[in-house]
Amino acid sequence: MRKLSLLLLTTALFAATPQVGQIAPDFTLPSQDGSKISLHDPRGKWVVLYFYPKDGTPGCTTEAHNFQRDIAKYQQAGAVIVGVSVDSTDSHKEFCAKQGLSFKLAADTEKKVSREYDSFNSLLRMSSRNTFLVDPTGKIAKVWTGVSPGKHSEEVLAALASLKK
Repeated sequence: MRKLSLLLLTTALFAATPQVGQIAPDFTLPSQDGSKISLHDPRGKWVVLYFYPKDGTPGCTTEAHNFQRDIAKYQQAGAVIVGVSVDSTDSHKEFCAKQGLSFKLAADTEKKVSREYDSFNSLLRMSSRNTFLVDPTGKIAKVWTGVSPGKHSEEVLAALASLKK
């Protein structure tokens, strides 16, 4: 019985991360402006779907600032940015206003999307810092896990440039 419990716990802790070539799991979540955001909405564009732990923390602020700094480059590449955390829409609204963010932040308060993307840290009860680059057909083109927030935007832009060739 103990072995079965351990196996079930291990399986739950190590859910499969969506892989390159798979269709990205679709979702619909509320965003900071009260509108709903679905992964299928920007079909025909690249989507930078990034999961992050918590609004207003130093690493998350750095990562968001860098995405915002490079927003024109993403737009030129035909890409949109969508951030996801388990924070509320009110928290996202405050974070965007305070930090001058113009891209969508989705509120995954039920933690379903974070779990579906194997991007939920059960011990800390927040999203993990993972990113999925979704191609214009809805397939995952690149996956980053445990990213470094300071240089991540540059990594994503480089991957976009490489994949678009």
